[in-house]
Amino acid sequence: MEEEATTTTKFLLLKQKLDNRDQWSSSDHGGVQLSESSPTTTSFVVLISTLVAVCGSYTFGNAVGYSSPSESGIEDDLGLTSVEYSIFGSILTIGAMLGAVFSGKISDFIGRRGAMGVSEILCILGWLAIVFAKDVWWLDLGRFLVGCGIGVLSYVVPVYIAEITPKNVRGTFTSLNQLMIGCGKALTFLIGSLVNWRTLALIGIIPCIVHVLGLFFIPESPRWLEYTEKVRLNSEDGVLYLFQEKYAYSIIVAVGLMVFQEFGGLNGFAFYTSAIFESAGFSSKIGTISAAVVQILMTTLGVLLIDKCGRWPLLMISVTGACLGCVLTGFAFLLQDLQSGKELISILALIGVLVYLGFFELGMGGIPWVIMSEIFPINIKGSAGSLVTLVSWIGSWVVSYTFTIYLIGAQQGHSSYLQSYVVWEFYSLLSWCQRLRGVR
Repeated sequence: MEEEATTTTKFLLLKQKLDNRDQWSSSDHGGVQLSESSPTTTSFVVLISTLVAVCGSYTFGNAVGYSSPSESGIEDDLGLTSVEYSIFGSILTIGAMLGAVFSGKISDFIGRRGAMGVSEILCILGWLAIVFAKDVWWLDLGRFLVGCGIGVLSYVVPVYIAEITPKNVRGTFTSLNQLMIGCGKALTFLIGSLVNWRTLALIGIIPCIVHVLGLFFIPESPRWLEYTEKVRLNSEDGVLYLFQEKYAYSIIVAVGLMVFQEFGGLNGFAFYTSAIFESAGFSSKIGTISAAVVQILMTTLGVLLIDKCGRWPLLMISVTGACLGCVLTGFAFLLQDLQSGKELISILALIGVLVYLGFFELGMGGIPWVIMSEIFPINIKGSAGSLVTLVSWIGSWVVSYTFTIYLIGAQQGHSSYLQSYVVWEFYSLLSWCQRLRGVR
């Protein structure tokens, strides 16, 4: 097995070197840019390696989607209040912040495969703690450990895929990360409507085990192997090194994209989909199933379009649709507050949520991660990636925690309108980002 892995790695490394002559050059902004090259044949080994890697993405989506269908069951069985459940839902992001801080260092030190393996072990331990939880402390500990695991996975999976794939299909392959996150969330919604919360947590262990086993059969990232010695001897891999003028453009673009992505409110919708539909008087089961189907379909469409349409046009379409969805959702709850148009509230909320989730997954959900995996030079990739991932999870925590407060306080309309404003502000950043070659 080891011999086969070594041979495969050498093949990928040779392929990368051939691609590099035409694809990669130093950027004026300290990053890398993509230039035109003739299409290359996608190898079977790249496909298999990508499919194994995105098992981690499924784990990510599974963890994010868990809190919505499990809410009523956990509150009833363990006697949690709404505030305690809000803490349970948002503590995932606290763990993810910690994982994000060390994600770059871990993946640089033990490799991309090793980092994915460590992450999945943390997730397995976390799911087991939830399965056997008898009180809120074990429940929160399990959720925290799962968060630590997906905090690392959220960085290392797109980076690994970007480093093993040729330029002409890099966008499509890296977007599979977001597709599998969407599938993880969607299937968790569906399965969660059929089984209890402990069984759902137990099922969450399955993709973790599949991923760990699959890691034994895929090669290490050829870029990581090629640059390991160089990075160790001549690395600028530290937070302070990021604040140099030559890296400023790349850092601002990557961090800015993550800030606007997270404060667009996806995790608020994803964590509390059932609660939103219930508040609007719509069947939570039908609503969550519909949301699951829409997310999978729109994410798949985004994967098919990203390399054909380009990052920039797809982001603009995604932002426009997501903003419209927020406005419709906010308007539905505004009518509820005004006690007007009662017959329209539930259908408007359904349409608004589906439009928001669908268009968000089309581009905003995955493209910032694609850009993050491409934009940084290898000597700062670890620290820069950790910083960007940390910013993403901080935003996720703020949104997931405050969203519940809006729900409890019957202020859903104000929450959704605030998100629509933030999502729309994405335009100003994208207008500036179009100057960055490779985003198109």
